[in-house]
Amino acid sequence: MSQKLQKLQVAVSGLGRMGARHALHFLGKTPRANLVAACDPSPKCRQWAETNLAPYGVKIYSSYEEMLEKETINAVVIACITTVHAEQTIRAIELNKHVLCEKPLSTSIEISQSVLDAANKKPHLKVLCGFSRRFDASYRDVAASICNKQIGVPSVIRSQTCDKLDPSGFFVDYAQFSGGIFVDCNVHDIDLTLWYFGQDSVVKSVAAFGITAVQPGLKKWGDVDNGVGVVEFWGGKIAYFYGSRMMAAGQHDMTEIIGTEGKMIVNGNPQRNLVETHEATGLRRELPADYFGRFGDAFVTEANEFTQCCLDDRPLPFKLEGAVQAVKIGSALQESLRSGKKFDFDESGRKIEAGSQSERARLVEEWHCFE
Repeated sequence: MSQKLQKLQVAVSGLGRMGARHALHFLGKTPRANLVAACDPSPKCRQWAETNLAPYGVKIYSSYEEMLEKETINAVVIACITTVHAEQTIRAIELNKHVLCEKPLSTSIEISQSVLDAANKKPHLKVLCGFSRRFDASYRDVAASICNKQIGVPSVIRSQTCDKLDPSGFFVDYAQFSGGIFVDCNVHDIDLTLWYFGQDSVVKSVAAFGITAVQPGLKKWGDVDNGVGVVEFWGGKIAYFYGSRMMAAGQHDMTEIIGTEGKMIVNGNPQRNLVETHEATGLRRELPADYFGRFGDAFVTEANEFTQCCLDDRPLPFKLEGAVQAVKIGSALQESLRSGKKFDFDESGRKIEAGSQSERARLVEEWHCFE
């Protein structure tokens, strides 16, 4: 019998905004893990790593394959650009490594499914998609309340992910890899909806709209800086999503869950801390400057719980199948946004093609003729 690991040996792939955070969390805020290596093809990111990680014994690489080949690791955190999430995750699974992959698994439904297929072949491995809000204390409180029927049956969800305006052009450059605002940004809100409505929820219809109010460069990637999506589910439930890249005051991610006997709101009145400034011009409070300002603690919880699951062979807090389902819904919304069309789905979740819609309309009309 192999000896139980005392500490998880972790490597991080991708040292941009997200990857750098993960690296620091596993380095200094996850007691049961050792960060042993990190990689990124960007010289700028590797320079950051040489300053912030290497002094603590972390080996820095430019190649993902070289890092996997040379380092003795148990787990990999995938935080590189979205277009290679799936490829690197599958490679790590093939080498019998646990994986924490940033959302989404891929911008493609089929490729996301291939990650799930690879993970299912090796059930002894822990493969987690990093939906950080699943680890936030407030969202977990709501989940517990829903489970206890505190607001009756959740029927309507309004959820938003709204980033502070970044005039540097980061979001325009990022859009070529992200899959679009619904796949990248609102995928968090979609995941929350599946959590609160139930993972077996089946989409009935989707429709999406958007504008480029301040970043017209997004148009060349078929994306927007403000998007609204409406998803209807079979069984009489509906969700409304809003994504924005232009909030002036700061990050505002909010969710409202309306049930048959009440409602709950998470972060309806955002604030960075408990300070309020009362001035001659009125009352003012600061907002978090970015996503990490709001969900920093959740990322640390995610790192620690993932580590615990790997070391103690505990079940992950949620299943990978949901990550594939979230990409399916996000992709449908993105397709609706770009085409200007609403899409309908049958009760098994299959898209009803245009011809089928016409045929259905004809049958309904004929039925009314007999009434």
